[in-house]
Amino acid sequence: MSRVSRATFSSSDARTFVVGSVLVLLLGGCQGGAAPSEPPTATSTTTAPPASSATMPAASATSSSSAAYKPADANGKAQNVPVPVMPELAKENSKAGLEAFIGYWYATYSYAIETGDLSSWSEVTDTTNPLAASYVKAIERNYSQGRWIVGGTVTAPTIEVQWIDAAVRQQARVQVVQTEAHYFNADGSAGLKSTPASNIAEAVFLEFQGHNWRVVDNGMIVGQK
Repeated sequence: MSRVSRATFSSSDARTFVVGSVLVLLLGGCQGGAAPSEPPTATSTTTAPPASSATMPAASATSSSSAAYKPADANGKAQNVPVPVMPELAKENSKAGLEAFIGYWYATYSYAIETGDLSSWSEVTDTTNPLAASYVKAIERNYSQGRWIVGGTVTAPTIEVQWIDAAVRQQARVQVVQTEAHYFNADGSAGLKSTPASNIAEAVFLEFQGHNWRVVDNGMIVGQK
């Protein structure tokens, strides 16, 4: 695989610089049907984090009950998973606000992987994008008929925003780390082959719509023109 691009790129270059996504590595393990047709098959790899990146704290989370959090395991689904809470800073149309929002956005997807609940992620994502729509279908399949996922959670330890004043669309490079994922059927039997852990760089494209940020495109950075 090509080295991660360090060149500056515009939002119009999204489909040139990004093909697929780290999340596709997880979604490739869909059960009960074929994998989504839109994302290309990706191979797990490890890359250096984006240059000159800012380290962002993880989005805060809250539990919907007083019961203790229990991660998923071979015996059953995760329980009482804390729901990510959007930081107030993430609501600002600013570079710092965008950095905070991106951290929150990845936290909502990690929550969806762990629970099958895409509601928080969908609220801040353009799901009419074919790639985003394929994520939704894949998560739904992985949690249909009593199935579940163990692991596969996502973090974004470093974020590099390429802020342009007054631009309609902003962009960032993000280091995305995903843990190994295992798939289980409703009867507790193993599903498809596990997805290995990964550590890659992604490009994320966002717009401030109304009073909130919204992700309109994203994908793995794989090389230069």
